[in-house]
Formats: sequence, C-alpha cells, structure tokens
Amino acid sequence: MGLELKKAIDQISKDKGLDRAMLIETLEEAVRTSVLRKFGEDIDVEISFNEETGDIDVFQYKIVVEEVEDESVQVSLEEARKHDPSIRLDDEMGFRLKVEDLGRIAAQSAKQVIIQRMRDAEQGIIFDEYKDRINEIVSGIVQRRDKAGWIINLGRTEALLPKEEQIPREHYKRGDRVQALLIEVRKEGRGPQVIVSRSHRDYMAALFKREVPEVDDGIVQIMGVARDPGSRAKVAVLSRERDVDPVGACVGVRGSRIQNIVQELRSERIDIVVWSPDIAAYARNALSPAVISRIVVDETEGLLEVIVPDDQLTSSIGRKGQNVKLAAKLLGWKIDIYTETRYNEANSIGRGLEQLAAVAEVPAENFAAAGLVSFEAVSLASDEELLAVTGMTGKKLGNLRAAVNFLRPSVEKEDADGADAPDTADANGAAAAETAGGNGAADAGEDAAATRGAAGDSAAAGAAEAENAAEADKPAETK
Repeated sequence: MGLELKKAIDQISKDKGLDRAMLIETLEEAVRTSVLRKFGEDIDVEISFNEETGDIDVFQYKIVVEEVEDESVQVSLEEARKHDPSIRLDDEMGFRLKVEDLGRIAAQSAKQVIIQRMRDAEQGIIFDEYKDRINEIVSGIVQRRDKAGWIINLGRTEALLPKEEQIPREHYKRGDRVQALLIEVRKEGRGPQVIVSRSHRDYMAALFKREVPEVDDGIVQIMGVARDPGSRAKVAVLSRERDVDPVGACVGVRGSRIQNIVQELRSERIDIVVWSPDIAAYARNALSPAVISRIVVDETEGLLEVIVPDDQLTSSIGRKGQNVKLAAKLLGWKIDIYTETRYNEANSIGRGLEQLAAVAEVPAENFAAAGLVSFEAVSLASDEELLAVTGMTGKKLGNLRAAVNFLRPSVEKEDADGADAPDTADANGAAAAETAGGNGAADAGEDAAATRGAAGDSAAAGAAEAENAAEADKPAETK
C-alpha cells in the first residue's frame, strides 16, 4: 500500500505539474483532519509521510500522570512504563495510530480534502501561467457552445470566446480549430476563466507581429489599429529605419504576408497607412483612397475639417460611413467632411458676417447672441435691433450700415455663384465622424447636412464708407 501511494504521488506530480512537496503536505493535512474528526479536536497528533516505505505515520501524544482524568490526552504512569520503563511523570509519550482504523467516513473525508487541495493548486498554476500570456495568440479546439459564447479547449484549461468578441457572421462547429487573442484571465469560484477575442484590435496587431519579421523585431512599428471586425480595418505603421518601407514590409512579396492575415480574419479588408506626426498628413493617409483638397486643423476642438472635390464625397465617407469612421478611430480626432461647393457656400455666409463685425468693431459672437447669424440678417435688421447688440453704439451703427451697402453686391454675387454650382452634398450631406472617449472609439454621422461656418477671404477695401473694415481671421489650413 505504501509503495503504491508513493508511486501515485510521483505520477500525479508529473502529469499535473504539481509540486511533490505540496502533494505530501496535502496528504498529511487530510489525514490530520480525519484523525481529529474521529478522536476529537483536543488530541495532540503528529502526521508524517515516510519517504522510504511510502506509509503515513500517525502518532498520538499523551501526558504521563498519576491518575488519568482525560484518556484522550493523558496516560497513567503504570500504563506508560509497560511501553517504556524509563518514563517519568509529566513526560510526553507517543502512541502509533493505524490509518486503517480511521474508518470509511474518515477515509472519504481525507480523499475529498486531497482532491480539493489538488484542484486548487492546479487552478493556481493555470492562473499564474495564463495571466502572463495576456495579448498572446492562443489556439484551441471548439468544444461546445453555451449562453455566454463558445468554449474553446486550450489543452490544460478551457477558454471562453464571448459573443461580443466574435467576428460578425463567423460560424463555428464542434471540432474546429480556432485562434484568438488572450485578453483576460479572471479568478472565479470554479477556477480561472480565460477570455479570448477575435474581434479585438490588438488581435490584428498580434497577427502582424507574427507574420511580419520587421514588426516582431521592432523595425516596423504598429502605431494604431482601427477595426470594423469582419469587414474592414486600418493599420498605421512607421518604419524606424530609412531604407525599410513599412507598407511593403507588411504586404510582403506579392501580398503573401498580408494575405495570411486576411485569410485568418475571414477576408477582412485591411488598409495599411503610413503614420505621420503631422496630423494633416496622417489624416490624408488614413482617409485613403479618397482624394483630399485641403484640411483645416482645429487643435483646440480636436477637429479636422476635410474638404474634398465634389466627386470624392462618397469615396471619402465610404460605405455606411465606414471609411471616415475608421479614420476617426485611428486618428483619435473628430472629422467633418465637406464638398468644395458646400464648404465655399458656408464660408461665403460666415465671411460676410465677420467682415461686418470687423468694421463695427463688435465681436461676431455678439451678433449671433442677438439672433443675427448671417450677413442678410444684419442687413435687414432695424436700428433698434442692431443697437441691442452688445458693444454696438450709434457711431458703430453708421459704419455698419455703410459696410452693408458696400459689401452687398459681392455677397449677393457669391450667393448666386454658389446657387449655380453643382451641389453633390445635397444628396449625401457632410459626413461627421467623432471620436468618443480616451480609447478612440468613433461614431460616424451619416448624411448630416454641412452647415458649419468658416471665415474666408478678407473684405474688399477702398470705399470711403468702409475705411475701418478689417480682414476677417482665416482658420488654419493645412495643404
């Protein structure tokens, strides 16, 4: 029996990867628990595993006394000297207990303790192993499906692929081999819960690291990833060496490297763009393949106003706003897209008002606060309405009226030109894609009308009535 127990401990330690000393300690603790349950909690026992014989030695210790009051902890001097003639009062004497005498219930309790301790130890090892593998790609076999998602057998443990971490329209069946990114390891009552994902943006970065040696070596760096899982993705790359083309390295010879990634992601389209510290240049790359006319950068608002030719609006927005949505995610900026026709029309409205405000030396915001939001509204307002504008005086009112008379022909001409121009934005609107939160998540505003005002060219100078007219400020433009 002893040698069989010793072999069993050695085999379990090898198969389960458990520490042998821990198994022996668990066995001793289980026997101690059974002894105390059978003979009482007050007795003094010592449990030890005999490495030579493989037996478990159990000794009960009692105090030698003249008269025994409690047999569980005391032994008479007369009885003690039958075993050891040299024993004296108040000495401790040990008596061997047979493990076989513990009974069936005690043996079952010992077995349960051993199993539980082994399970806890194994779960601890699994948790320690997988918590250090976060953001690694793992491979397993689809085992079954439950209400939370698919259960993947990783070998030593099972992983959960939740529904929200799956690629849309991707189907599995039992026995399929799948790869996923390990994103979390949770400690739960039933043991560690390993969570994996196939839709996480870091999964794509991990695939590039695996398939592209330059990425793994750090020569090419992944600067950002934006995904619409199963449909399209944008990956920003940067080369740390001048003679290495980051896009070419990721694509590979005849597209061999990128094709491996595309196949793993079930034909998800991947746009590889070059990262740039210049946000305007980065935005041009991110919005590819659309042609960009110019970009106005508003760093205070974290906003990019992107102006495109009229025939490029659909391309820049993408199907269901996908292109601009992914670009906004990648950049971490809000993006408003305008056609050139709509942008010029909006500018002409705002330009006339700002020119009037400059002549009157009254901030344009004051006119807007009074409900006068355009050149036409100011020109039609009564003197009483204009004098109600904060900062307006009688002298300024005279200059304002003179400027209205001087600027009206040019404003009306611009309005007429804008009306004659083809307006493709009326069909599709201006696309607005806004990033939300620190993680760069984006919502694309589809078919939103482009009405954003912007300051334009300076007012025509030379008329005596408008000698105080000043140039309106232009927004920063990045060509």
